[in-house]
Amino acid sequence: MLGCFDRLIVTGTLPTLCYADGMTKYLSARGIRIFDFVGFAKPLTEAIKANAEALAAAAGLRIDYIRKKNFRKEDKIKAVLKERGEKPGLVWVFSALEPCTTYQPWHDKTTGRTFLRYDDGKCLHYYFYFLDEELGLCYVRVPTWCPFRLQFYCNGHNWLARQLERRKIAYQMLDNAFVEIGDWARAQHIADDWKPERLHHRLDEFARRYCPIFPRIEASYHWSLDTTEYATDIVFDRQADLQGLYGELIRTAIHTVKPDDIATFLGKKLNGNYQDEMGNRYNVRLEGTRVRHSMGMASIKMYDKFGRILRIETTAKDVSFFKHYREVEQRNGESVMKFAPMKKTIYSLGALRELLSAANRRYLEFLSAIDDPSNGIDKLHKITRTVHEEARSYRGFNFFDTDDEALFVALARGEFTISGVQNKALRARFPQYNSGQMSRILRRLRTHGLIKKASHCYKYYLTVLGKQVVALGLKLKELVIIPDLAAAAVPSC
Repeated sequence: MLGCFDRLIVTGTLPTLCYADGMTKYLSARGIRIFDFVGFAKPLTEAIKANAEALAAAAGLRIDYIRKKNFRKEDKIKAVLKERGEKPGLVWVFSALEPCTTYQPWHDKTTGRTFLRYDDGKCLHYYFYFLDEELGLCYVRVPTWCPFRLQFYCNGHNWLARQLERRKIAYQMLDNAFVEIGDWARAQHIADDWKPERLHHRLDEFARRYCPIFPRIEASYHWSLDTTEYATDIVFDRQADLQGLYGELIRTAIHTVKPDDIATFLGKKLNGNYQDEMGNRYNVRLEGTRVRHSMGMASIKMYDKFGRILRIETTAKDVSFFKHYREVEQRNGESVMKFAPMKKTIYSLGALRELLSAANRRYLEFLSAIDDPSNGIDKLHKITRTVHEEARSYRGFNFFDTDDEALFVALARGEFTISGVQNKALRARFPQYNSGQMSRILRRLRTHGLIKKASHCYKYYLTVLGKQVVALGLKLKELVIIPDLAAAAVPSC
């Protein structure tokens, strides 16, 4: 088992030029007329083009111009690498005309003010694909027009492979996944110790190499996270072992994962004010089948990679979707520690890794409740029996009893899993019970070992047994018993 960042896309912006007011101030400070913006930007464009031609010529390459919108870059890269080998250096350079954000000079007759404002346009973009000694296969996307917003891509598994080579740890990879590692525990430790400072240093080097405009603009790039993926791989010795249980896992994920569960996996609470999209999607791909659960700008998916690796992968297209405990500067200048949306800087990678890894773990815990039905059924039988404690008896639970089923459905809700459940919160869902009656229900759950009380507060959480039994009971009823009963032939009279 190995957890590691997979796809990582980083955006580079020039803080003084990346917004219209900043660009306006930049030109004004240097005595450049606003309507001379094009004259200012054009020499920078020519410098980027000349640099691209020089880099390609030095590597013995030519720059391909791509016109097709559905062109698959991955296929081209695989073909080039197969021919050139894995030695570090520039692999391929191509250019394409793509949309970009730029600025338009504007004069406001009402205020008499001249300034730049946002405009949409198209410009030539260069894609530099290269093999880096530290990061493996990467690319840098360089636009040829101001504000010169860069895009960088790398894969965390490729980075980890280079680290294992340096430490002489044997490994074997298929595509972007490890199937063999000489020391799995040490590999995990290395993956968890990826330093953002080192990545920052490499990104600055790539910017200077592929976008050489620093001497003219006297500014440096700020690097922020665009799209991040964190994968947890469970590697099986034999394909047959994974395929024997994968079908059941897929059916469980498709039929039983509800919006509340998706929110829980991602460490969120689902409330009535939520407006973004949520849902499940099942796909059949060349590499295997996949189920994907999405919530706004984040998603979690499961698929069998090459029939041998069970991969759980959480993707964040906007890392501010997640909150964590960090220092926040108030408007009055005071700094306080509180839960706040994650910053998009690459220095959030450490905290982001912990949150995405936890999401994968919660998803695996949810699925694992039905991996071994015989074991789960024994636990289910255990809670159906009456328990005697302190001269009182507490009857067992019946999943075919309407009241018990409603109670388990409520306990499985996402907000209760994250924040715990209280007597008052349960009574809001079951108004037919008073406080004393609900207290006895909670006592009954505790006696059967399904919930535990948090210290110093009146909150209860599902135990490991409780999570397993609730999930297994509801799944067996929904996926097995009811469908089988519905399909059973009705005997004729």
